Amino acid sequence: MNQQAKHALSVGAVAKRCGIKVSTLHFYEAKGLIQSQRNQGNQRRYHPEILRRVSVIKAAQKTGINLADIKAAFASLPNNRTPNKNDWELLSQQWRENLNQRIETMTRLRDSLTGCIGCGCLSMNSCPLYNPDDQLAAHGTGPVILNRSSEQT
Repeated sequence: MNQQAKHALSVGAVAKRCGIKVSTLHFYEAKGLIQSQRNQGNQRRYHPEILRRVSVIKAAQKTGINLADIKAAFASLPNNRTPNKNDWELLSQQWRENLNQRIETMTRLRDSLTGCIGCGCLSMNSCPLYNPDDQLAAHGTGPVILNRSSEQT
């Protein structure tokens, strides 16, 4: 038995250690985010670094990064390696601007939740006050007030 096989982790051990379901690991593998090897009994085995890779996936997902962007970030690493500390710093910097934009949007949504968002529906009693005769239509489609950047409001 080689050294790598000796330290390989079963799918159940990885799932338990990462706090996820076995099916989630299978899903990540099907999406190309992680890889396993098969033992002689055709069971999945993972290198211990998979714990860090799954942790990065979970952290990124918690901030709202989608799996396609996570996969692209992993693919940008040399040999598609598991992110190390320096890699994580670079990845997190790349995702920071996206996260800041979403925070700004969520803040505007929170602050506008009970009032008009400028959609043009005219169904709320207060809409004629904010958008008489659907004047906001000239500024775009959808929730115009919500979609404005903070510089425009």
